[in-house]
Amino acid sequence: MFGCECFCWDTVPELLLSDPLPYSLPSPLPQWPQGGGFGHGRMSLGKIEVRKVDKFEKVWRCTNLNGKSLGFTFYRPLEIPDGFSCLGYYCQSNDEPLRGHVLVARETSSQTRPDCSRDSALESPALIKPVNYSLIWSMDSHDECVYFWLPNPPTGYKTVGIVVTTNPDEPKVEEVRCVRTDLTEVCETSDLLLTIKSKKNLFQVWKTDPCDRGMLASGVPVGTFFCGTTYFDSEQVVDVACLKNLDSSLHVMPNLNQVHTLIKHYGPTVYFHPDEIYMPSSVPWFFKNGALLYTADSAKGNAIAYDGSNLPCGECNDSAFWIDLPIDEDARSNLKKGNIESAELYVHVKPALGGAFTDIAMWVFCPFNGPATLKVALMNIEMSKIGEHVGDWEHFTLRVSNFTGELWSVFFSEHSGGKWVDAFNLEFIKDNKPIVYSSRHGHASYPHAGTYLQGSSKLGIGVRNDAAKSNYIVDSSFRYKIVAAEYLGDGVITEPCWLQYMREWGPTIVYDSRSEIEKIIDMLPIFVRFSVENLFELFPTELYGEEGPTGPKEKDNWLGDEYC
Repeated sequence: MFGCECFCWDTVPELLLSDPLPYSLPSPLPQWPQGGGFGHGRMSLGKIEVRKVDKFEKVWRCTNLNGKSLGFTFYRPLEIPDGFSCLGYYCQSNDEPLRGHVLVARETSSQTRPDCSRDSALESPALIKPVNYSLIWSMDSHDECVYFWLPNPPTGYKTVGIVVTTNPDEPKVEEVRCVRTDLTEVCETSDLLLTIKSKKNLFQVWKTDPCDRGMLASGVPVGTFFCGTTYFDSEQVVDVACLKNLDSSLHVMPNLNQVHTLIKHYGPTVYFHPDEIYMPSSVPWFFKNGALLYTADSAKGNAIAYDGSNLPCGECNDSAFWIDLPIDEDARSNLKKGNIESAELYVHVKPALGGAFTDIAMWVFCPFNGPATLKVALMNIEMSKIGEHVGDWEHFTLRVSNFTGELWSVFFSEHSGGKWVDAFNLEFIKDNKPIVYSSRHGHASYPHAGTYLQGSSKLGIGVRNDAAKSNYIVDSSFRYKIVAAEYLGDGVITEPCWLQYMREWGPTIVYDSRSEIEKIIDMLPIFVRFSVENLFELFPTELYGEEGPTGPKEKDNWLGDEYC
């Protein structure tokens, strides 16, 4: 997300002065197949029902403060359905389309009474008015007036959002509702949205996320924000809470027909670099064309069945088994090159953010990861071994709103990290199908063509990740196979045998990286020379050795949220 500081520009950009326009995907959404609560615009969390509101009125636009251009707007939700209550306000940068939302809520239990005793959580109302408000921060000048208010909840309740006004009068308690504590989850700061510095204090606005995230977590973000005058770090627990989904049925998650429709509608086209040598393949092709299974107590590899049925399954990665290429050089070379004609995306469908979203993780398998290209100043150095390994698993993830079925964002996996990219920053090839660029040799995924440096961009030193269009493509909208969707229940999706293989898909390799780095230093001009130790710090640690990569189910993000 955009983080606003008090930058000093000569003029305020026109973009920051104009109201952000609503965003919609390039093409209309299809008619989703019937069944369940997917795409119906509402969600039951057990004791409360929530709906998404994306219509707002502007409360305060922060564009020019003490000569500093900021470009940020705070909004009050509008068109709240009858019977539903506001939980907090919304904010966003002016340099992106207006696409956010907040959840509004109503109570669903008929057994609660507004006047009942608060000593028993089972008898207390799920939603209640705040007692009053505390002023968090204000600015009162001739040109600009704004006031940020924290609703003070009764005992046994939590605040889930902030209220913003342009007058000093305390807001009415009817403006928002607080939520019973047992119906909430703990939140933490994520993206820093806005920082306003003055001589008196520091004011920060943060996006929040549930502390516990992943396909088994129950925290549902409200879409509101947190703010304060105390310095906060990222991933710091805050007083503003999120909602908790107590409905174990996950009724708004898509059924199998809806999942197939989602993939056919949004499935990205993956472009491999025009100079790529090491192409993807299907897993069965890899097994049928010579991949071998090795054990710690035997030097001879064994052939693997095309479906992986003879692989050791389950348990943990004990390093007792690993997969490697055949010994014959011609067979090794053939297997390294992969087979793009057989390639398919392996799909894991799972709930995200308490079931408010569906994550469609799409895994790409390449038999071999090629050597790295190092960039040092103006020089590009093709390595002979560093960066190579057998069995490369990469992925990207589509995040879809279960309220509407709209593609919300895409996570692009970049080696041991990655980032979420909002839909309005994606490149689309046709209709609502985004493009994913796979980097040369390393197969990391990126939203746009270009050269991405893994290391120190400031110094121009690191590993090159080159991404570009070519004729080498895999269209995931039809070349895919769903390998897991646990929430659908037993027997709906049969996981392939090879998915249960939890050990390494390649042998452990340790490179003589120090001698390689010393060779690089000897090639550099005097004025850009670095010590061996300094260069070691600038290059990614995974280049210096590779424990055989594990398969998708052994990755942290199989159960957890995507790493950023």
